[in-house]
Amino acid sequence: QLQAFGGGLVQPGGSLRLSCAASGSVFRINDMGWYRQVPGKQRELVALITSGGSTDYADSVKGRFTISRDDNSVTTVYLQMNSLKPDDTAVYYCNALRRYSGDYYPKWSNWGQGTQVTVSS
Repeated sequence: QLQAFGGGLVQPGGSLRLSCAASGSVFRINDMGWYRQVPGKQRELVALITSGGSTDYADSVKGRFTISRDDNSVTTVYLQMNSLKPDDTAVYYCNALRRYSGDYYPKWSNWGQGTQVTVSS
C-alpha cells in the first residue's frame, strides 16, 4: 500500500518535498512515478524513476522538480518541488509504473491517499 504525504500551502516560488511510503521493497523492483490531479482533469504523470535510477519529467515541471529514491530504506520515493507555481496546485499521488509500447502507465489500481499541494499567495 502506498501513501503520499508532505503537501501543504506554499507561496509561488516556494518549495515542498513530497514523500511516498510503502511497505516492503516495492520501490526497488518497480519503476515509480509521481502523478498529480486537479478536479475535472485526468491524472498527469509528472516524474518517474526507473528501478535502475533513470529519471524523466513532464515538460511542465522539468528543471523544477526532482524525483529520487531512498535506496537505503527501499521504502520511500521523494519529489522535491522548487519554484512552485499556482499551476502546480493539485493532489499528488505515487504509483508503480508499467511500460507498454514506450509509454508508462500506472501499475496498481489502488492509488492510496494522495497529498494536497496548494500554491497561492
